[in-house]
Amino acid sequence: MKIIVTDLTKFKNQDVCIAGICPETGVCIRPRPYLSKAKCRELNILPGAILTGQFTPKRCSAPHVEDHFYENLVVCGPCSSVMFHRILAESATESVEDGFSIRIPQGQKYIPTETPPNLSIITLRIDPQGLQIVKDCYNNTKLRVHITENSGREFRYISITDLGFYECAMSHVAERGALDRLNDFFHSQEEVFIRVGLSREHESQGRKGFWIQANGIYTFPDCPEDIRRYHRE
Repeated sequence: MKIIVTDLTKFKNQDVCIAGICPETGVCIRPRPYLSKAKCRELNILPGAILTGQFTPKRCSAPHVEDHFYENLVVCGPCSSVMFHRILAESATESVEDGFSIRIPQGQKYIPTETPPNLSIITLRIDPQGLQIVKDCYNNTKLRVHITENSGREFRYISITDLGFYECAMSHVAERGALDRLNDFFHSQEEVFIRVGLSREHESQGRKGFWIQANGIYTFPDCPEDIRRYHRE
């Protein structure tokens, strides 16, 4: 089976969570076990990379049904920009609730353990003006993202787990005006797709559930090259 990589998600350790979409079926697959950051760099696995292999469902409980064991994983180079756009556009939804087929109270950034959705990754299409990178309100050395859906609904201070995006942005966070320049670039684009994922079960301040995070942030027609360069260093 062939998949196009759509998510490269960072962890606190050196592992990288990869997910991709099969262009023939539209099925999202998350290869397990995770690869190391060093292995991803060695194989030059970036968003848009074509991977082939034998993928077997891990049969996890919801929502992380995308987990698959893999064998004979081969990197076949990058897909075209046209193909990557098509993969994202064909999987896109206009709202987080529609994507996960579940109601989420206003202001809530997690889905309770008791009511898991049937999947853990969706593609959200928003107007470029609806994307805003900000500093964490409790720790200004960390970055978050405000997401405004086309309906006007907001998800504020969402964790950014997009590996290349986060490492690039953090390298410039101390520079005067750096976030303004980055946001200005996003707002100049025609389309934004966000791969919205759910964390593994986590408890925070007595709230146990699956937390919403930004696994991948993609702009069209252009993307700052520095963002993906960080996978290679």
